[in-house]
Amino acid sequence: MTLAAIPSPPQGVWYLGPIPIRAYAMCIIAGIIVAVWLTRKRYAARGGNPELVLDAAIVAVPAGIIGGRIYHVITDNQKYFCETCDPIDALKITNGGLGIWGAVILGGLAVAAFFKFKKLPLAPFADAVAPGVILAQGIGRLGNWFNQELYGAETTVPWGLEIYYRVDDAGRFAPVTGTSTGEIMAVVHPTFLYELLWNVLIFALLLWADKRFKLGHGRVFALYVAGYTLGRFWIEQMRVDEATLVGGIRINTIVSAVVFIGAVIVFFLLKKGRETPEEVDPNYPETPTDGGEAEVASVASGKNESKKAGPIDGETTSTS
Repeated sequence: MTLAAIPSPPQGVWYLGPIPIRAYAMCIIAGIIVAVWLTRKRYAARGGNPELVLDAAIVAVPAGIIGGRIYHVITDNQKYFCETCDPIDALKITNGGLGIWGAVILGGLAVAAFFKFKKLPLAPFADAVAPGVILAQGIGRLGNWFNQELYGAETTVPWGLEIYYRVDDAGRFAPVTGTSTGEIMAVVHPTFLYELLWNVLIFALLLWADKRFKLGHGRVFALYVAGYTLGRFWIEQMRVDEATLVGGIRINTIVSAVVFIGAVIVFFLLKKGRETPEEVDPNYPETPTDGGEAEVASVASGKNESKKAGPIDGETTSTS
């Protein structure tokens, strides 16, 4: 028995009548809101129309969720396609299970198509969105805490995570949708917390590096990918949940290593410096006078020191 431990929530689902309120979904939504808010500030400071961020989010969010679920089902197919499995569970996204790789790939492709349609460069938006994305990922990891999933091996460290035995109304074991009986099944490494803290660290690193080196042309996004995969590589080693193995190695470990190397190479190959407001959006008349150099300081201080851009007549294309 440990002297101290982090308790898991007693449940991850609440009901308003017949309507389930799932903490996992709420965490994802909270992350999206924060990412959109931050990206609007950063993209406007770079010279882009902040209204496009909402439009891009409408395109990216559903594509990202679909892509994330597809990746999860493919890489953890043994959970959905076995003799005792119900394949329909693959569609139950609210039960947990989103692969970040699939979310970034499909969501990124959707946003790329959107910016191509708008005839605007993608790189400035990618650089603006990167810090918000990794912060949203960190917030989303709280959903794994509520679901009691993606944890590490048993441990006696003071910050170990208590995993409770949960049951449904009929007394059947229900680890995701049930309510805790108070019985502690195990005390494990809280890998969700490790990844959350790592994501916040990379978030701070991106803000600092963007301001210090005036990064642009997609280099902030490449740095985000490299930073996230570096952390995911070592955190993946601690997880004990079932996963698809390739040569005895978890597939997400392999993907993390490959993507990290690719991101580092791309970072150094991309053009140095930062785009001018005219390069970001030549059709947007009111742009920041500092060329986007003060967005990090303004966001950190809670004040937008760049000029606020207004909507363009005939150019606002919100599809919400």
